[in-house]
Formats: sequence, structure tokens, C-alpha cells
Amino acid sequence: MKKEYWIIVISYIAMQLSTLIGVPIVMFIGKLLGYDTVNLGMASVVIWLIFSFVVTLLVILILLRHEMKNPIRHNASSIPASIGWAVAGVFLSLIAQSIAGSIEMALGIEQESENTQQLMGFVEYSPLVILVIAVAGPILEEIIFRKIIFGVLYNRLGFFLSALISSLVFAAAHMEFVHILLYASMGFTFAFLYVRTKRIWVPITAHVAMNSLVVFIQYNLDAIEEWQRNMENISQFIGGFL
Repeated sequence: MKKEYWIIVISYIAMQLSTLIGVPIVMFIGKLLGYDTVNLGMASVVIWLIFSFVVTLLVILILLRHEMKNPIRHNASSIPASIGWAVAGVFLSLIAQSIAGSIEMALGIEQESENTQQLMGFVEYSPLVILVIAVAGPILEEIIFRKIIFGVLYNRLGFFLSALISSLVFAAAHMEFVHILLYASMGFTFAFLYVRTKRIWVPITAHVAMNSLVVFIQYNLDAIEEWQRNMENISQFIGGFL
């Protein structure tokens, strides 16, 4: 594996563990500045979350700057075809997640994700966290889990084992092994898009779009449920005349 890839992986792991040091530092600085200690805990987590993701993303993009200058491979899909696969990838990932979710329900696994609920709590505190969930997070994850981990393994183990291993690591990074089927469904879908097009921005685009959709639904869940109830009432009202 390239030296730059090792540095990128180590940077990502350091970012994941940095909350243990970063959050207390932000809290300490906040206390020195005289901020209210009641809300300082949540504020410190949100501030460090945004800071660590943005800084890590910038570091990784700098490390990959040479590859970005010459990103086209001789066997890569054309730009129009890649755009088409990026759009199709959103629907493929949603279908894959739906199937995985149905299997989990049949197995009696709770559908709510603790990781998602925690992140949405941060979004309610500061909408800026949406940039982490919908943009910075997906870009980092596709570079780490698809471009590097899957990409390195793919040359030795082929598609299935490489996608499986990278998906397991993907689930481990989110600390949600109970939802391994959901993470595997995403992992296999994004890995397929990467292999099919040979362009990492294709699974990145699909991942960003999917996360953005999930955030939008979660953020407006009450309004969506209210709209559904209104539509049901209208249907029942119209049905009464038929």
C-alpha cells in the first residue's frame, strides 16, 4: 500500500479517537472563556466533530492532490456514463438498504440506529453538523473504505471478499455490528459503483446524496408524518363520497 494511503488511514483512525482528547480541550477553553457549563458539553462535542472532520478531510485531499491531478484511468467510464451510475447508485443503495432492513426486521433487529439518532441530536443542536453527515463524512468514508481498503484488497482477493472485509471494517468504524447487513448492503453497492466506473467520485456522489436524503427525512420527520396523516384523512374523506 502506498505511503500516502497509510498516512490517510492513520489520520482517519486518529480522527475517530480524537474526541477523547479534543472534546475535553474544547470544554476547558469554553470554561476559561466563561461560557455556560450547562450546554458546554454538547457544544464541545459538536465543535470538535465539525473541526476534526473538516481538518482530516483537508489533510487527506492534500495527500491525494497528485492523484486528483491525473484521476483518469484508461479503462474508466466516460463522464456521462459515470454521472448516470452516480444517479443510479442512489436508487441502488436505497433498494439494497430496504432489502437489508427487511431482513433485519424478520430477524427481530431494532431498526433504529443509535449512531443515526445521536448524529441527529447534534444536528438539532447545530445544523452545521449536516455538512459533516452529508458531505465530509461520505467523502472520507469512500476514500478510506472504498478507494484504499477495498481498492487494495480487490487486486488480491477479488470483489466479494474485498467488499465484505471493507464492509465489516465500515460497520466497526460506526460501532454498530448489529446493523452489519445494512452497512454491508451499502458497502457492496458503493464497491460495485467504484469497480464499474473506476472513478471514486461516483460512489462518493451516491453516498452524499443518500446521506443527504436520510438527514432530510430525519430532520423533517414530524412534518412528513403530519403530511401522511393529512393525506390519509383526505383519502378517507374522498372515499366517503365514492
